[in-house]
Amino acid sequence: MGAKNVAQGLLDFIEASPTCYHAVKNVREKLENAGFEALDEKMDYQLIPGKKFYVIRNDSSVIAFVLPQQMPKGFRVMASHSDSPCFKLKENPEVALENAYVKFNVEKYGGMILSTWLDRPLSVAGRVVVKEESGLATKLVDFEEKLCIIPNVAIHFNREMNKGIEYNPQIDMQPLWSANKEDKINSLIAKKLQIDETQILGADLFVYNQEKGCFIGNDDAFIGSPRIDDLGCVYTTLEGFLAAQNTEFITMYCVFDHEEVGSCTRQGADSDFLASTMNRIGVSLNWEKDMPKLMANSLLMSVDNGHALHPNHPEKSDGQNHPLLNKGIVIKYHGNQQYTTDAYTGALVKDICIINDIPYQTYHNRSDIMGGSTLGNISISHCSIPSADIGLPQLAMHSAFETAGTNDIQHLAEFAKYFYQCQ
Repeated sequence: MGAKNVAQGLLDFIEASPTCYHAVKNVREKLENAGFEALDEKMDYQLIPGKKFYVIRNDSSVIAFVLPQQMPKGFRVMASHSDSPCFKLKENPEVALENAYVKFNVEKYGGMILSTWLDRPLSVAGRVVVKEESGLATKLVDFEEKLCIIPNVAIHFNREMNKGIEYNPQIDMQPLWSANKEDKINSLIAKKLQIDETQILGADLFVYNQEKGCFIGNDDAFIGSPRIDDLGCVYTTLEGFLAAQNTEFITMYCVFDHEEVGSCTRQGADSDFLASTMNRIGVSLNWEKDMPKLMANSLLMSVDNGHALHPNHPEKSDGQNHPLLNKGIVIKYHGNQQYTTDAYTGALVKDICIINDIPYQTYHNRSDIMGGSTLGNISISHCSIPSADIGLPQLAMHSAFETAGTNDIQHLAEFAKYFYQCQ
């Protein structure tokens, strides 16, 4: 496939994945189409060498793995995250004003660039827990339509606006969604799901940017889309995982939730999900005594996007280690181990790239600017295996609409395939 086709596949995946729950649902469908069998954490794992399996936790995290026919040499793991910064609806979210406006009462989820959410068509999606005859059931909902908007204050009311403004999320960032004070979100949900409103007992609902992703620039050099961080890595690593052939290692594809808020949940990287799944593989196949040596011969790639050199603010980047769009995957380094790449794991990544003609770049934060965190160092605190941090270069990270390089999508998908095939 050409780079544009791979990038279009990503844009389609993002459009179909307005929340972490929808992203994992779409991953599950791709896994099942490829012959993976579902596991239930509440049940014993009945695993068979040579088969493919997946397990989902809390509807928003997933681990899939392929077992070799014989005793494996170790694990080959890639991990990304399903969540992105956005607004989350609070309980009882309707706020009426002057019998003319109804707003959603929302709170921030993750580190958002608040100004980018103003004056955009927005919608609402998430999961709903409903009461059925057989008990509680979870259903996904996506209103899809342009349901709400956060209007800016006119410059006539704040002539100093272009000199900078601090936004208060409780005041400035409440989405307008109705002109009828009697409207309730639960009635819309009930209609969408064709259920009775009284059946709705809980919901995790998020506001998302309803704009579609697209190609931008001369020769479609760039893509612009919501949620490139980190669905760009969720998608590309899945493509590589499904395309790879490995007969000597257990290959694992991991997507965790809640990276944007610290990962310390039962479905986050700071949980037992990965370590527990590895251990249960060992128990099911009677490999328990071999697990220490398998772990010692394993490798984990933490796959989360990195900051490209900004065209208007190059001074924000390190002078010698600033990635550019369309120039290859990013290998991320950090002296204090916010990124886990060291000389050895970085060399392994570079070697795979060189052998397979995949361009790569290096990234360091400026020494006087604090960078973001990711899930690599958190994951290996639960299962001690060598790790490196890589990702796609992008601009406007945590904006409601982000930018990446068209060619880099294919670069990362190819790297994922060859990483999983590495013997």
